[in-house]
Amino acid sequence: MKEDKGARWFELECVPKEYIFPTEYRPQNLESPVCDSIPVISLANSKAENGHSQPVEEILKASQELGFFQVINHGIPEKTVTDAMNVLKEFFDMQVKDTTTETVPRKKGYIYTNSTDFAKDGVHLWRENFKHPCHPLEECIHLWPDTPTRYQEVIAAYIVEIQKLSTRILEMICEGLGLEQGYFKDTSEVQFLSSNFYPPCPDPSLTLGILPHVDPSLITILYQGGSTGLQVIKDGQWVNVGAIPNAFVVNIGNQLEIISNWKFKSAKHRVVTSTHETRRSIATFVNPSPNCIIEPAKNLVNELEPTLYKASQNLVNELEPALYKPSQYKEYVLHSNAFGDDTAAIQNGLR
Repeated sequence: MKEDKGARWFELECVPKEYIFPTEYRPQNLESPVCDSIPVISLANSKAENGHSQPVEEILKASQELGFFQVINHGIPEKTVTDAMNVLKEFFDMQVKDTTTETVPRKKGYIYTNSTDFAKDGVHLWRENFKHPCHPLEECIHLWPDTPTRYQEVIAAYIVEIQKLSTRILEMICEGLGLEQGYFKDTSEVQFLSSNFYPPCPDPSLTLGILPHVDPSLITILYQGGSTGLQVIKDGQWVNVGAIPNAFVVNIGNQLEIISNWKFKSAKHRVVTSTHETRRSIATFVNPSPNCIIEPAKNLVNELEPTLYKASQNLVNELEPALYKPSQYKEYVLHSNAFGDDTAAIQNGLR
């Protein structure tokens, strides 16, 4: 077949060998139905139940059992979300057809990687990725792309709304866990945005959009538009997360798992590709402040019990010994290489 010099990297009839994962990493059961047991929680519902509002009870239950849920009636204007998705589509469409791994210097304040982004043992992910810091917002905006021309304005408006939503969800989590209100107020921030573009793939059974992982965040808030592909581990099996119009997916990060003393679960998740569907998503990571010490919340720990162990089942009203040692968040990120090859750049604010 004659090579099309004008084609983008994914406009192919078969998957190139450098994108083919070893058998043990390849996705199975791609045609499995969407899991209907992943909670969809309306934040507008304020019916009291067991001393808490219904959303608090539902978030608490979802965070304990799965670590994944979706929220609707969240208060973010649909236009704000649509504008953000559209401007990110423009950004990805603008990228030249034959890019290097990094199209812009990191000193510009953002990182773009195309499909040459290594994932595992030299195999490439089937995606393009774009990320940049968001905190403090007023100091970061001018470091973001100036093309498309409306990018900075549109994404700043989106981040402001996400900050409001994340604060609201974390306050509900505080209430559910019995932590004092404002527990996360001075120690959490929407640190950065990561947007992904997953084009159609000739054979989704051979490759992945993102490898299985857990997030090094308190919570991650994801908007996936109407596209599927996100999967989460449930009862030892990969299940598909449905794409609900104008809903946000919220997953518990491993830092909140620590603070909750393993009462909440940070679920492993991944993204698979599709032969016919293009997936675009915006993930915003609500992380602890870099200098914050992360450890189990004092009132969730039985300090009289010295033995460290993990109970098979934890209820919020049961106090266990501390299951994790204190750690400064920035040290955890660096030592665990939490964001892969971009870890140092993200920690340094990409400047």
